[in-house]
Amino acid sequence: MSATLLSGLLAAACGGGDEGEATGSIDGAVKDGAQSQLAGSDGATTPDAPEPTSMEEWEALWATERAAIVDGLTSGGFGRSADGTMLTGPEGFSVDLSACGAGWSDTEGVTADLIKIGWPGPQSGPAADFGNAPRGAAAVLGAYAAEGAFADASGGPRDVEVIIRDDGYDAARTVPLVDEMIDSDKVFGLTLMGSANAFKVYDKLNQRCIPNTFLVTGHPAWGDPVGHPWTSGGLLSYSTEAILWGSYIEEHLDEWGGKATVAALVTTNDMGTAFDSSFRAYLAQSPRQADIEYVTESVEQNTPNIKDPMTTLAAQQPNVYIAMVPGTPLCTQSIIESAENGMREELDAAFLSSLCKASTYIGKDKVGGDGSVADGWQIIGGGLKDFNAEASADDPWIAWVRERLADAGHDYRTSANFGTGAALGWGMAQSLLVAQELPGGLTRSNFILAVRSMDMTNPALLPGVGFNMNGGADAYLVEGSDVSRWDAAGQRWATESTVELSGASRPCAWDQATATCG
Repeated sequence: MSATLLSGLLAAACGGGDEGEATGSIDGAVKDGAQSQLAGSDGATTPDAPEPTSMEEWEALWATERAAIVDGLTSGGFGRSADGTMLTGPEGFSVDLSACGAGWSDTEGVTADLIKIGWPGPQSGPAADFGNAPRGAAAVLGAYAAEGAFADASGGPRDVEVIIRDDGYDAARTVPLVDEMIDSDKVFGLTLMGSANAFKVYDKLNQRCIPNTFLVTGHPAWGDPVGHPWTSGGLLSYSTEAILWGSYIEEHLDEWGGKATVAALVTTNDMGTAFDSSFRAYLAQSPRQADIEYVTESVEQNTPNIKDPMTTLAAQQPNVYIAMVPGTPLCTQSIIESAENGMREELDAAFLSSLCKASTYIGKDKVGGDGSVADGWQIIGGGLKDFNAEASADDPWIAWVRERLADAGHDYRTSANFGTGAALGWGMAQSLLVAQELPGGLTRSNFILAVRSMDMTNPALLPGVGFNMNGGADAYLVEGSDVSRWDAAGQRWATESTVELSGASRPCAWDQATATCG
């Protein structure tokens, strides 16, 4: 990267300054927190209490946590104004409902017996496995509905319909599907998959005041409670992940001889751009910048083969490799190609992106043989438990979800995305339950207020990783992560440390032209 371009990147981003303000596209508070927690062998956070050991204990905990959210919102006087024109929430969160447009309804998509959620995503093509996420969410939401959890004003049960349609992971195809869902199906809200897909419609959905939450993408743009109050993500931000990579490399640099060449395979999409620009900005402010060389090769997200770019990267003789790729065959191919071209044996650290965190991408049935070729690969895992690993069978939440999937005719072993969808479906379910307890019952405005006030223990996350937001101040649900290493013998991710940064990330008004937070 040229000095001129690097200066432009930094100048265009959130201004530097005191009190943890962002420098470039790097959030200072996140960087400081990551570095302090990763330093030393005791970087892992410690949970306040042991996890529940049964679903009954989990449900009791969640009931208490939901009640605390409802009490905090009602005692704070938050909600829709008496004249119906404003929605207010914690830390200055507000939405002008009078600007939602003619014909907008706060209860569209909700009837006495049904809640409709739209979920366009890939059901075909190379990324079709992502299409199992809405099935995982539907299994969780359906189970709650079957128990009568989503009651109308008279106490009658409501079902939840998750409308799944195929966009082939093509952002151009996402647009007409979303139009159909909001204009014909008249859904209550939507969830989207893929950063480029979400960018195509998030302005429209926010202008029309339609909840667009728990997105299956970690793009930092979803943390914009002012410009896009109806949109929120469900995964660890890609920019935070990049900071954690950089912090880990700095922490271990001297162990590797004081210098490093970092090679990255970057997909040519919004996700890859966010990873790459955030990591470059981290290096630009690093006191070890002169000691770290960064080289990249780009690939299309649907490319069938990465042998050539991986061979090119191997020729640079890196000692760190990062796969800045989505959870597709590119995860598995990174492992296989780096072994075949000899790069892996020379690496001090090899990282997959958080989107690759599942045994279905790295297990021996994917990489071949006894699976040893994947041993020692690392990941900033986004805090998610490995839903597919056999070692997770005794986890009460995972066992319960696997049963619900089986009831729906799905084999959990076939896709990591069932678990991701279930984690986000749980978040949707809890937000619906909170919203229906607020004055006015289940409405779009109460739902987004519940999402923006979320502070609960997500059973799909590792102990010590939070799941919370705080109105206008904290716009990211997940800001913690595990640092894990693949144990080929046990066919599982072994957690080495946990970083928890809830509340550290500043909101982000994303500038697509510069790929930075403005």
